[in-house]
Amino acid sequence: RLDPSCRNLTVNELVERYLKTRTGVRESTRIGYNFVRNLLKNEEFAGRKMCEVKTSDAKLFLIKLQSDGRGSSTIKTVRGVLRPAFQMAVDDDLLMKNPFGFELVGVIYNTEKTRLAITREQMNKFLKFIHDDNIYCKYYEAIYILFHTGMRISEFCGLTLKDIDLENRIIDINHQVQRFRSGKYDICPTKTSAGTRKLPMTEEVYQMFKALVENRPTDLPEVIVKGYAGFLIRDKDGMPEVALHWEHRFQHAVKRYNDIYKIQMPSITPHVCRHTYCSNQTRARMNPKTLQYLMGHSEISVTMDVYTHLGLDDAKDEIIRLKELEDARKEINNIERDTMRSMESQFKYI
Repeated sequence: RLDPSCRNLTVNELVERYLKTRTGVRESTRIGYNFVRNLLKNEEFAGRKMCEVKTSDAKLFLIKLQSDGRGSSTIKTVRGVLRPAFQMAVDDDLLMKNPFGFELVGVIYNTEKTRLAITREQMNKFLKFIHDDNIYCKYYEAIYILFHTGMRISEFCGLTLKDIDLENRIIDINHQVQRFRSGKYDICPTKTSAGTRKLPMTEEVYQMFKALVENRPTDLPEVIVKGYAGFLIRDKDGMPEVALHWEHRFQHAVKRYNDIYKIQMPSITPHVCRHTYCSNQTRARMNPKTLQYLMGHSEISVTMDVYTHLGLDDAKDEIIRLKELEDARKEINNIERDTMRSMESQFKYI
């Protein structure tokens, strides 16, 4: 609990006290904290006394950040530190209200690019291109898996031979691999507890994993990262590949595709593969709770958001499906009615 004398703490000092309580966080979280810490050092707002900050001041500060060119993602990160820091002061009875307790909607505008799924037709065309291309064909199995399992790229890169159960055709997702700017590799838990899951393999996905395991290079060193070894996909030094490898790979593959074909392919990233898988399962009318599990979403609302990306064509398909279903029901009712009349007629003459 903060001492009452702490009422005169500046915003910067409050943030520093709050961050001291955040022990045992992930490396990526710690990097995010340092980013916010360095950003606030150059802001006049951070020198104000925390007890003088009103809700309007907090809103105006975030608006200023956006007018200075900061993206909405950065602003969310900043508020992700300021909001709990001020809540700590509220919990310690130093403030009556958290000035950062408001919703961002209507305060700043969203500048993040929406990662939309590509269509099934686009996916199949892109996969065929990868399969047939003399440069990118060696990545076909991995890209097919990303499109047909919905795994996060960090989860895929973290897979080891122990995580691939070919006998029972199960993918065990229980960690992810990351590499930071310093070059340091880290094995982290899945993004959320829901991210730890076991995925069943379809026949096609099984064949892709089988090929990756059988063709895994044997001339690379078997490195160990935080006790994990036997990584399925490795770079030339034997280290596990990371998201950046695949981001660049997809970018170059799409460019090559668009250099060849007149009808252009939109931007495709590993996350687009994940979103495409989710959308494809949605269109196939998979149970949302089942899809939530397969995607590793902690909240069903995240899964349900995919439905908001369905468009006019999907609505038309659904109307047609419902009409066909209704016609089928009417046909069944007519058959049942005719059958009953026939039976009644037969009994009449017995």
